[in-house]
Amino acid sequence: MKRHGGQILTDQLVKLGVDQVFSVPGESFLAALDGLHDSGIQNVVCRHEGGASMMAEAHGKLTGQPGVAFVTRGPGATNASAGIHVARQDSTPMVLFVGQIARGHRDREAFQEVDYRAMFGSLAKWVAEIDETARIPEYVARAFRVANSGRPGPVVLALPEDMLSASAEVPDFSGTGAAIARPAREDVQALLDKLHRAERPLVVAGGPGWSASAALNLARFAETQNIPVAVSFRRQGHLDNRHACYVGDLGVGANPKLSQRVRDSDCLLLLGTRFGDIETAGYTLPDPAGTNKSLLHVLPDPDEIGAVYGVEASLTCTAPAALEVLAELPGTQGWPEWTASARADYEAWREPQETPGAVKLEQVLRWMSDMLPDDAIITNGAGNYAAFIHRYYQFRQYDAQLAPTSGSMGYGFPAAIAAKLHHPDRVVVCLAGDGCFQMTLNEMSTARQHGAAVITIVVNNGRYGTIRMHQEKTYPGRVSGTEMANPDFAALARAYGGHGERVETTEAFGEAFARARASGLPSVIEVVTDPEMLSTTMTVSQFRALGEKAKG
Repeated sequence: MKRHGGQILTDQLVKLGVDQVFSVPGESFLAALDGLHDSGIQNVVCRHEGGASMMAEAHGKLTGQPGVAFVTRGPGATNASAGIHVARQDSTPMVLFVGQIARGHRDREAFQEVDYRAMFGSLAKWVAEIDETARIPEYVARAFRVANSGRPGPVVLALPEDMLSASAEVPDFSGTGAAIARPAREDVQALLDKLHRAERPLVVAGGPGWSASAALNLARFAETQNIPVAVSFRRQGHLDNRHACYVGDLGVGANPKLSQRVRDSDCLLLLGTRFGDIETAGYTLPDPAGTNKSLLHVLPDPDEIGAVYGVEASLTCTAPAALEVLAELPGTQGWPEWTASARADYEAWREPQETPGAVKLEQVLRWMSDMLPDDAIITNGAGNYAAFIHRYYQFRQYDAQLAPTSGSMGYGFPAAIAAKLHHPDRVVVCLAGDGCFQMTLNEMSTARQHGAAVITIVVNNGRYGTIRMHQEKTYPGRVSGTEMANPDFAALARAYGGHGERVETTEAFGEAFARARASGLPSVIEVVTDPEMLSTTMTVSQFRALGEKAKG
């Protein structure tokens, strides 16, 4: 039986288990929209391709299966590239379908023509254009395998509109991808033996593809070995932060004592993390040119192992696969004093340090940490406000944190929508700076249309705070391009049909949050902070003084 290309494509998506896609419609993929009509796949219609791609990326993070987005050619694809970059740096499985000009119009600079192989070549794991309708099942199935294999990441498939509207008689592609290999017990034991020789070891857990069972196995391994465990940037859900072996995150605004502990350690066991720029404070905690540490690395991509830091031993597998074995192996006496000391440093770091103004963001985050359910999902984008999450909020399970390791502004709100659609019964809270929120706040109507009752806390200090911080350190007192005139965020939420409130004191936050949660609507709580507050530890004046001192 003949089917048009859009039907063939969506039938293949159904066979691959896809139940939700994110899109901004375009005439270049009308046939795919027609295929979605009776497919049973929910099409979440977004307001901007950047929002759609970020929602797909967040869906991939939550499920471990490729998130799917559809966007149109040219401007649609360029807008969507922001989400592709997030998926690349965060190692998230994702497939982006892009409408394309008709095949016969190529190389004429036709309306919205783009060479997607050139455009996405350095951002995606694989970029292809489907020339034959009959090969759609093959390409789509391969895209999903590539997105999930090795180090996961984004795949882009371009769909020429005449190819998509043409018909062919072809079966759906069957079969599955390669199974995740469980490492041999003796190889894992050899790695553990090297760890046992250390005097001051530290585990750094991170990377994609984790699950509830993987987090539990990490906890079992840490307990058995009595070893401190840090997590990489924005992977705080990999180990319950209340666990006695959890010692903090190596992210932006990391505890200086934890950073020093990395320097002082003589052995690092890296579980799933690439151990990149942020975790190593700009490749300085260990020096890639030479280190006196033993590095033990577990990563599924052999090309990444040893790419920056030389390693003493490694396992080419996922961290969850290695932990299935590590959790079963016996420990020695462990490192009780070293572990307890690292935990004490973390506990001291969580004690709120007072910031200026009537709204104390540190107290707001501690309230959230104490009052929200264990399975609450916290999302954010980029900005100094996020350091308050890292420092003061305790994540209790593996999928409770959705945030971009790429540092992409605007990510938190669309990610929250994707999370709430996937987990409608869980509390989903987005924290966003005033600049961060304004990059994707148009997705408020997406949330309203599809019933995603997320609660967004907008930290309003009237500036691009992170850039202002660096500006004061580098060009003290010369404010340029970092001030903002903001709307009434609470009124804006109400204009979209949601719930909106403005909070000007710490004491008012709890009741405002309760009302937002009870509303059953997409909600915005605008938290007005003192413009002098710039980070968890320092003010504008203090950063300026640092800059003036550096200038001499």
